[in-house]
Amino acid sequence: MELPLNLIAFLAFLLALLREWKRSKAAQKLPPSPWKLPFIGNLHHLLGSKLPHHTLRKLAQKHGPLMHLQLGEMSSIVVSSPCLAKDVMKTHDLAFANRATFQATKITMYNCTDIAFAPYGDYWRQMRKICTLELLSTKTVRSFQPIRQSEASHLISSIDQAVAAAAAGGKEEEAIINIAEKMHSYSSSMTCRAAFGNASRDDKDAFLKVINESITTSKGLDISDLFPSYKILHHFSVVKAKAVKIFHRRDEILNRILHQHVDNLTRTTLHTGESDHEDLIDVLLRVKESGDLSFQITNDNIKAIVLNVEVERPNSGHEACVCLIDGMEEIQSSPEAATISLETSFCRKLASLDG
Repeated sequence: MELPLNLIAFLAFLLALLREWKRSKAAQKLPPSPWKLPFIGNLHHLLGSKLPHHTLRKLAQKHGPLMHLQLGEMSSIVVSSPCLAKDVMKTHDLAFANRATFQATKITMYNCTDIAFAPYGDYWRQMRKICTLELLSTKTVRSFQPIRQSEASHLISSIDQAVAAAAAGGKEEEAIINIAEKMHSYSSSMTCRAAFGNASRDDKDAFLKVINESITTSKGLDISDLFPSYKILHHFSVVKAKAVKIFHRRDEILNRILHQHVDNLTRTTLHTGESDHEDLIDVLLRVKESGDLSFQITNDNIKAIVLNVEVERPNSGHEACVCLIDGMEEIQSSPEAATISLETSFCRKLASLDG
């Protein structure tokens, strides 16, 4: 008699579960979606794909430019047309302003108190205002011109030395120069000098190394982020363990650099930036002490903002590299036209300086 009662109870549970599932499905008006599996949703469509964006494009061609994906417990919308992208990012931007936050992001970005991952609200608007009026102001950007010129000169010299070394070995025509690597080094050094000023070279090098490790770690898939309600997964997360180790190493370096700036401003009236100019940390410390903020910022907030600048650096370096390579290809394919174009640009620059 015990077995039938257990069976009846189990069937009743399944019936209630099915009824609840149908009710929740009817209440949601979701875009078209590929077929799902229980528990994992649409994850099986993406697992094993080396190029997920290609997989998403193929799915969008089949299911439409507005597509719903259920990735574990995470509900996602995939937009793949310019018109709908405008609706999402411009017309209804406030509805989509907040970004999903993951474990590694919360750990590495000081609980998402930076600009990129902070939830939309008064704090985010204040940090954006600081970024626009202080960090990216015309005065601040112009103050870094000597750094840009110095690093550009170093970049050209390093290329000249590589060509000269190949010529000395009688292999000038076979000289291979990795422009992408040199542009990456250029952007890294320039950004570090602008952010940290006269901080020690060892601290700058150690910081860049940790940043690169952090970017690599953030690209990994963490299953616990897809099933946030299963807290036990958080304790076995490899990504979380790596993020914690990287965070402690990086935070130690940033604390050392930050304390150097504070001590320098306390003992002298000079800034820590090069040529007695304010570097980015000097600017943020000045804003912090001004008392004109709606929300008082902390040292952790300053470190989070500096991280935004440094983490974005590889993207800007990549874009500059692409532009440079395109220009070099244009010069090789049409030297005369490219020379005329360069001369015209140079003359316009001189005219603007004279005017």
